[in-house]
Amino acid sequence: MKKYIYTILIAGICSSCSDFLQEVPRDEMSSEQFFTIPQHAHDAVNSLYRNGAPQIVNSAASYGGSRAMLGNYMSGYFDNEYRGQEPHVQHTQQLTLNGVNLATYLGNTWADLYRGIARANNAIKYIPDVEGLPADEAATLLAEARFFRAFSYFYLVKMFGPVPLVEEPYESLENLYLERAPIDQVYALITADLEFAVNEGGLSQSSMANNGNRISQGTAESLLADVYLTMSGYPLQQDNFQNAASMARNVINSGSYALIDHDRDAEGNVIPANSAFNKIRRASVSPTEYIYFVEYTVGIANNTYPVYTMPVSVTSEAAYGVTNGAYQPSTRLLNGYDPENDLRVQEKQYFHSSYTNNQGNTFTFETAPYMWHDETAIRETAASGKDVAVYRYADILLIGAEAIAQSEGVSDEAVRYLADVRSRAYPTIERGEIEAELRSLSTQEFIQEVWKEKFREQVFEFHLWSDIQRTRQYPITEEGGVINYVDVIGQPNGWGRTFAETHLLFPIPETELQRNPALTQNQGY
Repeated sequence: MKKYIYTILIAGICSSCSDFLQEVPRDEMSSEQFFTIPQHAHDAVNSLYRNGAPQIVNSAASYGGSRAMLGNYMSGYFDNEYRGQEPHVQHTQQLTLNGVNLATYLGNTWADLYRGIARANNAIKYIPDVEGLPADEAATLLAEARFFRAFSYFYLVKMFGPVPLVEEPYESLENLYLERAPIDQVYALITADLEFAVNEGGLSQSSMANNGNRISQGTAESLLADVYLTMSGYPLQQDNFQNAASMARNVINSGSYALIDHDRDAEGNVIPANSAFNKIRRASVSPTEYIYFVEYTVGIANNTYPVYTMPVSVTSEAAYGVTNGAYQPSTRLLNGYDPENDLRVQEKQYFHSSYTNNQGNTFTFETAPYMWHDETAIRETAASGKDVAVYRYADILLIGAEAIAQSEGVSDEAVRYLADVRSRAYPTIERGEIEAELRSLSTQEFIQEVWKEKFREQVFEFHLWSDIQRTRQYPITEEGGVINYVDVIGQPNGWGRTFAETHLLFPIPETELQRNPALTQNQGY
């Protein structure tokens, strides 16, 4: 009886195959079907805010950290308490990574970035033909789509070097296996996309936070400034410093952004609990300081980063089921700050080493991040809706200072931008003194001072490894805030392993090499 039923089922399936293949599944839509009304265009672009490049930041997991932390693990300046069970942490710290032992981790990163690119490609191709979509809306949506495509390729090219360039939707099996495009071609697409967003997108002039949490003109200009600065360094070494300076100036002169300042008492002393850094920490978003951020909302997309602000030893005192020092600053990192004058390194500013629970009991621990600490989430709800910054106004001031110094020398403008960041961090030192010291420096000395400030300021935007890659200079810290730069090649990374040129790129995941026979592995892996 069972054999008879099986035979009938097979016959029925075979007889209906041709009809089935001609029908469109009711739970799927082709691109031509989807992009038929204006709402479809908006939906397609909205998805890019959570897919592709944003996933590097919002991939945060309690034990493994965020993918954005991977390069900083390799640098030797950050640790993860659960590194024993997290292969990507172990292999990057020990410089034993390859395309096989990190195939899953890097393969997921690769796939997520290309998935974001694929969605952007669909939007870029079909939005211009959506009936009823006003031209100005179409231009803005295209600018957003091209911004996110560029952002995904920027991560890919920094992580893996030459990568396949996919500029059209996958709608057939043609050109399925693409070779790796040279780095300059990848950057040509990135800059073309961002220049379109800046010059033709009609993006809002306000900050992202004042633009309904959508990217704005300053967001696109900031990413493009970073791209130009990166292109000026290794491996391309194209001189785009002037372009980087121009984009940074646009953001700075827009009037839409400003550094948040400290609250002070009657004597002019900073009130620690109301320092600029604590005001940034407590806010859901800082409208004038955050240029680009990944948005979170409790109940829809919870922010996991608060679990990194307390080590495992005090998990029992938090509302979360687990806390973990997944982004634990090393002593070497902390040595890079002046403990007397740099407010950022003082207790409960950038970092903290104690926690008082709801019963008034105080626990001490190894220094941990404080910038992501969410009191309500830690003490009560185990759910945070605070946004996570990717670019802040301080970052753009530092990009501008370096780009101007590289292209024009140590001008008053370059000094002013660096002094803006440094004087906020060193509130007990007169600004005039800070500026006078900076003006006395040679161009190369000044540029290194910018690098030092980036090292100290951009801890939570994860730019350290990118700076090492583009400059090929490695920061060596000494107690008291001293930082010196040496060639990264041949330098120990803090875990007893020595950097080789191989390590300036990640390996192509073995899973992708198997899927695409046109791919080749990075040298040394």
